[in-house]
Amino acid sequence: MQNFSSWTESQLDSQLTHLNDRGEAKMVDVAEKVVTKRTAVAEGRVRMSASTLEAILAGNAPKGDVLGVARIAGIMAAKQTANLIPLCHPLPLSQVAVELIPDRDLPGISIRSTVTIEAKTGVEMEALTAVSIAALTLYDMAKALEKSMQIENIRLVSKTGGKSDFQVKGKE
Repeated sequence: MQNFSSWTESQLDSQLTHLNDRGEAKMVDVAEKVVTKRTAVAEGRVRMSASTLEAILAGNAPKGDVLGVARIAGIMAAKQTANLIPLCHPLPLSQVAVELIPDRDLPGISIRSTVTIEAKTGVEMEALTAVSIAALTLYDMAKALEKSMQIENIRLVSKTGGKSDFQVKGKE
C-alpha cells in the first residue's frame, strides 16, 4: 500500500478523494460542495434468443410480468445504492426512471435509467445500479426460458451538474 503521509491534506483532497493520508478508503466529504441539479443516464442490455424475447413480450414467461418487475427492481435498487456500494452517500433522489426497450434486432432488451437529484454529489452510481439490477432481475424472471442470456454493455451514458459534465461520444 502506498504511503501518502508526506502529502498535504489539500493534495490528498484534490488528487485522491477516496483515500485518507494512510492510503485507506474513506467517504468523500461533500460538505463544502454546492448543491446543484445533477442527472445521470446509464444503459445496458440483455441479449437473448428471439423466442425468449417473444415469450417475454407476449407475457408468457413462467414468473409473470418480466419487464414490469425488472423496471420496479431497477427503481428500488437506485434508492438502495448506498447500502450496496461502500462509500456511496445515501441520497434523497428526486427522480428515477427505468426504461426497458425491446430490440428485435439484438435480440433482447435495452435498459436505460435516468436519475435526478438536487444535491452536493452526483448520481452516476445510482443510475448504473438501476440498470444492473434491472438486468439481473430480467435474467432471473426469464431464466426458465433461457439460461444463456447475456447481460452486456452496462455503462454511464451521460452526467450533468457538479464540477463537470460527461457524455459518451456519439450518444444522446
